[in-house]
Amino acid sequence: MSIHVKLSPEAQSRLAAQRRNSSIGSGVIALLVVIILGLVMGFFLLPNISKEVPVIVTYASSLEEETKVEEKKVTNKVQRKPSSPSSSMAKVIAANTVANVSIPVPDNVVAVEALDFGDGNDFGTGWGDSDFGSGGGASFFNQSVKANRIAYVIDYSLSMKGEREKLMRKELSKSISGLGGGVKYQMIFFSGPAWVAGSELPGFKYQSGKATVKGKGGHKYEWTGKGLHEWTPRGKWQPVDWQEVTSGNMAQSLKIIKETPLSGGTDWEHPLLMAINADPPPQIVFFMTDGAVGGRDMIKLTNDLAAKAKKRNVVVNTIAMMEPKAEAPMANLAKRTGGQFTVIGKDGKVKGGGRGK
Repeated sequence: MSIHVKLSPEAQSRLAAQRRNSSIGSGVIALLVVIILGLVMGFFLLPNISKEVPVIVTYASSLEEETKVEEKKVTNKVQRKPSSPSSSMAKVIAANTVANVSIPVPDNVVAVEALDFGDGNDFGTGWGDSDFGSGGGASFFNQSVKANRIAYVIDYSLSMKGEREKLMRKELSKSISGLGGGVKYQMIFFSGPAWVAGSELPGFKYQSGKATVKGKGGHKYEWTGKGLHEWTPRGKWQPVDWQEVTSGNMAQSLKIIKETPLSGGTDWEHPLLMAINADPPPQIVFFMTDGAVGGRDMIKLTNDLAAKAKKRNVVVNTIAMMEPKAEAPMANLAKRTGGQFTVIGKDGKVKGGGRGK
């Protein structure tokens, strides 16, 4: 059994007012809680925002200091001339960095190219008659070239003894010492047999008709001959390995030039073929000898050598050392390969020569 009490109108009005006041109070309390939470969160975030402000100010002041230093240097060291009317139309690229040096503005502009560039000892002679457009320079008995790979084929036969030998060793040492940067080179010496410079000919005597070349790693290369001339390899030639221009290689080469002894025989067909058939082939060959190959048609021989050189784009520069009999065939070899030809007189001076005739 339930008891239902009927409220009077006055009581109902008071109850409704009480409920309304409770709702308003709850809303106010909720709003206050939200505001308090917002203030608390803002209180923790404000320090992070304030920390970034000094960084921005410091960066801006650094740029102003750098700009002032740059303007001070330019003002003190460079006096500018008034610009022409057309210069006001040019676009200007400005850098916001400061260099340690100032660049002077030249007063005069010279349109003529300097012809002595590359003529110092640091780069070799640099300007030669060859057609190669790159590589370092080299010079040998006044023949100047420019190439990437250079082979020296040099007569070390007994007939060179005396003034010829002194002049040869001097000029070859001078040429090796003056090689330009980026050049690869090798020296091939010959008498009866031929060998890459630095190899040995233990116990060689041309009268025996036999020779053994002892190369790198103990490899041996056999040669046979008939007296002074007509020497041929038994098997493959000794391979030609190119050397970089370094202080160590050049010092070793100079020692080899000085200490390698002369030996008997004269046959320069195979040493030239060794150079021409190198892999990759040389661009320039400096070939120097004081004699002709006996018992041979020298013009025919040089024609054949020139044809093989041209197939591999090898230019042969020739130097006839105090021997008139060798002049005609050596001039022919130079002419047919587009090389230079030089005659060394008995007084040790360069006579005639130039391009092969």
